[in-house]
Amino acid sequence: MNGTKVYPVGAAAPVTADGQRETLPLFLSPAAAGFPSPADDSLDRGLDLHEYLVRNHAATFFLRASGDSMIRAGIRDGDLLVADRSLEAVDGNVVVAAVGGELTIKYLAVRRGRVLLVPANDAYPEIDVTEREDVLVWGVVTYAIHKLDADALGAR
Repeated sequence: MNGTKVYPVGAAAPVTADGQRETLPLFLSPAAAGFPSPADDSLDRGLDLHEYLVRNHAATFFLRASGDSMIRAGIRDGDLLVADRSLEAVDGNVVVAAVGGELTIKYLAVRRGRVLLVPANDAYPEIDVTEREDVLVWGVVTYAIHKLDADALGAR
């Protein structure tokens, strides 16, 4: 993944006067993505996105996805990914791996004793890393955050 940028967990959310991280409002009821439901004006509590997205502060890093090899996994070009190095990568996880010194995002698959990095786009090949010494799994991707496409409605 040429051009992939890795960002360690840096500055936390803004802090209030009493030393607490600032939160944003979280609605109590979910919003329907199908048939609309009556609005619920009640708020549950504040939502601290850092608290929600980061389980292990010391082992979490952010990076931007580049390319479309993971499009069927819901990861698009430019998405902000949250990855956790403290999680054990297991079969089926989306992982950040360094292969030959370059970062890539792929599914980790174990098939018939082989270890593969598998894309979520048929235009890309699987990478067999079973016997490679230049491969390091950096972490498990736990969240993908992407901007909604303003032109999507016109594309229907």
